Amino acid sequence: MTDTGKPARYHARRDFGKTAEPEGGSAAQRADGPPSYVVQIHDARSMHFDFRLEADGVLKSFAVPKGPSRDPHDKRFATPTEDHPLEYRDFEGVIAQGEYGGGTVIVWDEGTYHNATTDRQGHEVPLAEALERGHASFRLDGRKLHGGYALTRIRRAEDEGREAWLLVKEADERAAGTGTPDPRRARSARTGRTLRQVAAAERSGRGR
Repeated sequence: MTDTGKPARYHARRDFGKTAEPEGGSAAQRADGPPSYVVQIHDARSMHFDFRLEADGVLKSFAVPKGPSRDPHDKRFATPTEDHPLEYRDFEGVIAQGEYGGGTVIVWDEGTYHNATTDRQGHEVPLAEALERGHASFRLDGRKLHGGYALTRIRRAEDEGREAWLLVKEADERAAGTGTPDPRRARSARTGRTLRQVAAAERSGRGR
């Protein structure tokens, strides 16, 4: 990350004269309290969920094609993407076609989390470090998702060309037999709108 607070790879991929996505690096950061997370549905070239955890002043981000599940039996494939600025947790709208990630985005879930990753001596391992090591456990307290989850790396980039992870719900009191909703029918945790409604509002000039 650069000293301006802008994640370098994120910034290099975007033309902020054409995309409404936040540029990042503003003075406004989160208030004291537990770190945040957000799950966005992104109707881009391929439909997917973006799972983002706040750590070290950015959002550590993973593309999860089928989305996070409440069912511990579901092992959701996840691919790490570039760090996003904290301001991105508020983004809901349409990325112009032709721009990186062009398509509609809604905030499907949001909330805070508690890092539950520990070493063999029981000491907490910071989330960013845990991800570097290849395994992170955390408890979500969101509008839709709750309880323990874990991200585990199953393949390194140098092994087969692309890093791969699994996102799995822990078998705790907040587990359920339900998986993930149909993303085209799912509604924003912020506005109650579907992807289609957000896109229609953008075309009509109503935006948010």
